[in-house]
Amino acid sequence: MSSTKHTHARRIRAAAITVGIVLGMTAGAFSSQAHASTIHRKAKTAKTSELANKFAALPEATAEQMTAAARVLIGRYECEFGKTLVIDRNDTNRGYFNLREGKQSWVVKPVLSSTGAVRLEDMKDSILLIQILTKSMLMNVKTSHRLVDGCVHEVQRAAEAELQKHPQTSVFDSAQGAQAATH
Repeated sequence: MSSTKHTHARRIRAAAITVGIVLGMTAGAFSSQAHASTIHRKAKTAKTSELANKFAALPEATAEQMTAAARVLIGRYECEFGKTLVIDRNDTNRGYFNLREGKQSWVVKPVLSSTGAVRLEDMKDSILLIQILTKSMLMNVKTSHRLVDGCVHEVQRAAEAELQKHPQTSVFDSAQGAQAATH
């Protein structure tokens, strides 16, 4: 009889282990689905929040901002390494622009600098596009790194060609300018 009890106890233990495994697998499957659902819900909420921020009303543009906006080059910029930037007017907020590079996009505010360059500043202080006469550059403000450089709009390309035909004189080109520069 002890052999029968031993066999019976082994069967009960095997059945208990099997039931435990099945219950564990079932609980794991439901847990994974619940976890995936939570992740999906969080991602959807983040996207909704991002869209709301993109289309949120921004402060009304100042007269200085509107002056700077008139100098922003709208359209496509060809950049080094085959990258492109696209700038278009923001339909929701007058005096602001949408800036796209690859799959990323930002709402930017134009600001004139004392040098005549146009700065397009992201409203969340993460990126900055600097537009000068012959090229533009996109920077990550938080890390102080260039994201894209050598970006050229068709107007900037024409300005560069004109400068090649008719070079500007520099203070360093004259003897007096060279003396002034050394002192």
